[in-house]
Amino acid sequence: QVQLIESGGGLVQAGGSLRLSCAAAGRTVYTMGWIRRAPGNRREYVAAVTWDGGATDYANSVRGRFTISRDNAKNTVYLQMNNLKPEDTAVYYCAADPRDIEAISRLNYRFVGQGTQVTVSS
Repeated sequence: QVQLIESGGGLVQAGGSLRLSCAAAGRTVYTMGWIRRAPGNRREYVAAVTWDGGATDYANSVRGRFTISRDNAKNTVYLQMNNLKPEDTAVYYCAADPRDIEAISRLNYRFVGQGTQVTVSS
């Protein structure tokens, strides 16, 4: 069992930056990532990182602007978001799965947090 707690969301102007954190409790040797859901939209994959940080993957919509990383000593995954756009506004959820990155990129993850709101004003 894994518990995931997100933090770091907030309100920022377009072009600004935010860093989200996801603290994991329980078994933490998992692939982890971020997904988001905007109002009225379906869930959308954002990024994922393997358990050892050796590989990362990004959705096309955020590649080059967002960076995912993890610190296993702190059981924490981060999402650095730069050059934010109004269309990035969503609730961001941390996800974890014992399988590979595809389990998260295909939205078939086993564990998910409660989410943190990110709002980007134009």
